[in-house]
Order: sequence, then structure tokens, then C-alpha cells
Amino acid sequence: MEQTAKTNGIKKKPDIFDRIMNIGLLKKFQPMYKKNKEILLYLFFGAWTTVISFVSFFIAAALIKLPDISLFGVPVDTAVTVSNIISWICAVTFSYITARVWVFESTAHGKKTVIKEALIFYGGRGFTLVVETVMMNVGVQALSINDNIMKIIASIVVLVLNYIISKLLVFKKTS
Repeated sequence: MEQTAKTNGIKKKPDIFDRIMNIGLLKKFQPMYKKNKEILLYLFFGAWTTVISFVSFFIAAALIKLPDISLFGVPVDTAVTVSNIISWICAVTFSYITARVWVFESTAHGKKTVIKEALIFYGGRGFTLVVETVMMNVGVQALSINDNIMKIIASIVVLVLNYIISKLLVFKKTS
């Protein structure tokens, strides 16, 4: 028999993660899961988003060979920047879908509302892309940190910023 949960007075069917947590030994962890579901799913999908970001970045960085440029007298590693943008597009698309469906369980309906939600999401991610790109270039060019190590450091900062933006601006709960 399928259980239903109430969220904001609306009955909803358990999602795949709720059903998984109802299997065997995992039932023991249900109270902790239910209490922390949003953050646990954010971290789970954040890890997968990071994997997508890393893999696409490493592939692009291995394939793209561009000359460096100078922007306002600051050297810019063009290949690193382009690779980072490619990884961003792949990761943000995956992240929006998973955050909307499972993490924050968006209730936005209607074309206009969903487009607004997506634009705010991508805008927030655009902001953190700038943060990440600046961190990457400062770390790689000015501080001589390996680009892979710098990618890991920047990704941690971006993960935290993205959660805050999603929680407070994109998928804010309305009563």
C-alpha cells in the first residue's frame, strides 16, 4: 500500500527517495532522513552535479587549446575559462532539473512562473559562475595553483553559494 505525505496541506505520493528509505535496514534511518531530506538530497545531487561539472571540465580542458589573453592587463587562461563555461552549462542544466523536482519540490506551475523560476535559478548560477571563473583565474594565473586543485576549491565555495541562492531566492516556500 502506497503511503502519502502532507506538504503544506497537499497530499503527495512518496518520491523514489522516500520509497528507497522504506526498504529493509534503511527504515532505521527514516527519522533522520525525513528531518534532513532537503539538505541530504541537495548534497546527493550536488555531488552528482559536481561530477558532471568535473568530467565535462576535464574533457573540455584536455581538448581545447586556445592562446591566453590579457584582459585589463590581467592574464586570462582562455582554455580554462572556456572549459569552465562548458562544464557550467552541463552542470546547471542537471542541477535545475533535480533541484526543481526532488530537492526543493517546486510547486511552480504555468509557463510564466516556471520560466521566471528558471531564469532566477540560471541567474544565480550565472553569478556563481563569475565567482568561480574569477577564483579559477586568480588561483591558476596569480597564485600558480594547479587548475584541477583550484577547480575543487572553487566548487566547494560555489556549492554553498548555490544552496543559499536556491533556498532564499529561487525555490522559496510560499504559504
